[in-house]
Amino acid sequence: MKGIIFTEFLELVEKKFGLAMVDKIINQSQLESAGIYTAVGTYEFSEMLQLISHLSQNTDISVDDLLMVYSEHLFAALIKTHPNLVEHYKDPMNLLASIENHIHVEVQKIYPDAQLPTFDLEERTEDKMIMVYKSDKALYMLGKGLMLETFKLFKVPVTIEFEKLNKEGTQVRFFINKG
Repeated sequence: MKGIIFTEFLELVEKKFGLAMVDKIINQSQLESAGIYTAVGTYEFSEMLQLISHLSQNTDISVDDLLMVYSEHLFAALIKTHPNLVEHYKDPMNLLASIENHIHVEVQKIYPDAQLPTFDLEERTEDKMIMVYKSDKALYMLGKGLMLETFKLFKVPVTIEFEKLNKEGTQVRFFINKG
């Protein structure tokens, strides 16, 4: 997992819960990196699982809710550092439809060894989209949050529902309805 995911996560934890919480979750975790991350480094996904699990335990906030809050922070950071990824889109549906053919292609150029989820577009109309998320990391709530942030960026109301296609959450179908 790319270091930017870790650095932005710890920045969010510091901002929302304080530096003491950052130290606490790092100390509670068994981290090969010792909690020292660079944005361009690559780290084990298990480290993120430990950090977010310990944050959840210490705050009594579910991992899913923490991922939704993190998605807001991560989206803002990505847009700030890479505005070119979204600046030529005029509609959130077009942006989401281009995740595989444009967004992820550009992300791979920036972070060549990034392990990205896939989003297969199953159906699309002007106001509705069905996409299937696939990732062995099962961070579908982060994906949902990033989709919601995309619609907020364009100031377009949306309803996003999902169904897990397996109990692990490594395959999830999203139902996106504009308006």
